[in-house]
Amino acid sequence: MSDTQRADAVYEKLLERAGESWVQPRKERVARLLTLLADPQHAYRVVHITGTNGKTSTARMIESLLRAHGLRTGLFTSPHLKRFTERIMIDGEPIADAAIADAWDEIEPFIGMVDAELETAGDAPLTFFELLTVLCFVAAADAPIDVLVLEVGMGGSWDSTNTADGDVAVFAPIDIDHADRLGSTIGEIAEVKAGIIKAGAAVVSAEQPPEAADVLRSVAAERGATISFEGEEFGLAEQKLAVGGQLITIRGLAGEYADEYLPLYGAHQGHNATLAVAAVESLIGGASQRIAGDILADGLQGATSPGRLQLVGIAPTVVVDAAHNPHGAAALAQSLGDSFDFDEWGLVLGVFADKDAAGIVDRLLPAVTEVFATAPDSARAGDADTLADIVEERERRASVHPTLAEAADAAREWAAASDRRAVIIAGSIVLAGEAMLLAEEEDWKSGWRA
Repeated sequence: MSDTQRADAVYEKLLERAGESWVQPRKERVARLLTLLADPQHAYRVVHITGTNGKTSTARMIESLLRAHGLRTGLFTSPHLKRFTERIMIDGEPIADAAIADAWDEIEPFIGMVDAELETAGDAPLTFFELLTVLCFVAAADAPIDVLVLEVGMGGSWDSTNTADGDVAVFAPIDIDHADRLGSTIGEIAEVKAGIIKAGAAVVSAEQPPEAADVLRSVAAERGATISFEGEEFGLAEQKLAVGGQLITIRGLAGEYADEYLPLYGAHQGHNATLAVAAVESLIGGASQRIAGDILADGLQGATSPGRLQLVGIAPTVVVDAAHNPHGAAALAQSLGDSFDFDEWGLVLGVFADKDAAGIVDRLLPAVTEVFATAPDSARAGDADTLADIVEERERRASVHPTLAEAADAAREWAAASDRRAVIIAGSIVLAGEAMLLAEEEDWKSGWRA
């Protein structure tokens, strides 16, 4: 069996378990498996990141900056866009098929033991995400790495990633999302997310609503952690459009960094970069040592954020964004006007059934002209007709397309009628991944073919 076949077999075994939509507060079960494996999550330093939006982009920037320092890095994010090995990165590349298969062989003998204990206790077996987290910890220790940048799956306190001890806890903007699991208010959600703050850690946070900031300050004080907020201890001083991205000036914890090039679109990415710099300053120099200019330039210029304002087609221009909640949709709507020069945008929209589709539509409609409703290829997908109804309730027209391929064809044909039109595909990370694959298969960068 080839290494690719071995890795694919691991993924099939993961898929046989409860999926990522199944969430239960029970990190102790993951901790039990990790104990049997001699706690690999304690073999390296950890930067732990949570929040509602911007987590993955910020995590990827932190990882790039740490790698520019000459450190061997790991990165754990979710979900994936194309292949599950993207979720575990070693030194900036998806984990090798052989490495993920070997890590599975290492943990598999112990999975049955823990599953049996869970069954005796009347609990469900270990899940897809729980086992993927353990795979990451084991593979990172085997690599070995110096620092793991670890993105929370959901929430914080009871998430399986919280079995690691973060030297730095990073908070992206907190807003309402997964209300049925995390709480119905921003304060309640912040309480769950604040669970990643460990005793004596350094905490850095994006600007937050007052109720979230109060919670983070309180928990940090209880645990003897230092805390710094964007807009107070550090901040984004200036950002200007540049070819392929933007120039940003950051007021860091340890000094100012002027006119640094960031090859990503969107005002929010400038803020994500600012948060990433503060996190790295906190880890490397305890917030008292500047990042050297050449290292900062290499780290920021090497940063990527797949599926976030990513150009996947030309003539007509097609951009993909994973915006899957109202907060992300608002950032996307602002970026379409700030970062691109088009008169009209066609929106290909598909969302999951458990998401706030109406909130997403409300944030995006002011920025778009035409809506092409579809559905992600997932059991969690919301109905395209229902999505179109939401748009039409707001006295805007929406066409319905059963598949992304059909919706994208219609949108690209519409946009090809004028060089002042472009297409944005958004509403779901799964939809973004589908669009990226479709763009490659159909070679959207060669232009529209009638």
